[in-house]
Amino acid sequence: MAEQAGVMIGDPIAVVQVGAGSMGRGWLATIKKNPDVRLVGLVDLDLDTARASAAGTGHDGVPVARSLDELGVEADAVINVTVPQAHAPVARQALAAGLPVLCEKPIAPTVAEAQQMAAAAAAAGKLLMISQSRRYFDGFRQFRQVVGGLGTLGSVSCEFFKAPHFGGFRDAMDQPLLVDMAIHTFDAARALIGTDPLSVYCETFNPAWSWYAGDAAASAVFEFPDGIRFSYVGCWCADGQQTSWNGTWRANAQDGTAIWDGDNAPTVERLDGSTDVPPAPGLPEQIAGSLAEFVDCLRTGAEPATTASANIASLAMVEAAVLSSDQGRRVTLGEVLGG
Repeated sequence: MAEQAGVMIGDPIAVVQVGAGSMGRGWLATIKKNPDVRLVGLVDLDLDTARASAAGTGHDGVPVARSLDELGVEADAVINVTVPQAHAPVARQALAAGLPVLCEKPIAPTVAEAQQMAAAAAAAGKLLMISQSRRYFDGFRQFRQVVGGLGTLGSVSCEFFKAPHFGGFRDAMDQPLLVDMAIHTFDAARALIGTDPLSVYCETFNPAWSWYAGDAAASAVFEFPDGIRFSYVGCWCADGQQTSWNGTWRANAQDGTAIWDGDNAPTVERLDGSTDVPPAPGLPEQIAGSLAEFVDCLRTGAEPATTASANIASLAMVEAAVLSSDQGRRVTLGEVLGG
């Protein structure tokens, strides 16, 4: 068989997953459904959790261990589904062992740590891809295609209003909406606009009825090159008339306006009166889409849009928005990127 990027074309890619908690179980189920990958090991600090998660997703008997070193199996890649604080050490260990990594978002808790991870990937010469699963909704793919055909872009906005009662660490965070959720929207804005932002002004607050200790509501305006503005308004304690988990989007451009409700196909009204929308591509969605692209990149040597080095900009949007809210001023992205 032909071989590209170190992976045999046609053979299932042997992966080790690190992290077997609630998100880890979702990844395990996704791996099970994908014939292009096979799980050869599962790592978690809690071996009972690892065994239970493996058995519950159809991976009975897979080797489990508390660390990659302890596992000791042959693999082609690592899927990193640990808590954000563990993303960096797990990724660096895998990269040092010569293994490409698909890592859950956010890449790291801070931009500085994310930059170190990107440097480690570059030094190892291996792919470190971040799973930004919201890019892989068919509706968002259609929305991007429609917006791309509307000529010069002027403004993009997204409204996000949900009321999840998670309990646990999110309820105690200083900025639960921005830090834990908004990176999905900010990353999608980068994908839609096609460039990285220059600056942001953000205000956050906590409604009187909020069950969060920190600010659960935010309003931010990002300036992108060519004068494009991206406006974000969100609240995580908004009962009634809730939006999609993807938010509700509007893009205004030279040749018309497109709207996406976050769940269905977008709509568009062009200056020439046309309203046609391209059909849904029917590709794998959410984390299944991330996994499919990761596999394709390993086999072809292609570079995904969410490499560690590129994805730092999405995390920087979060960090800059938090800094802007804390200091009550406009913040440039260069301030948090070190440029």
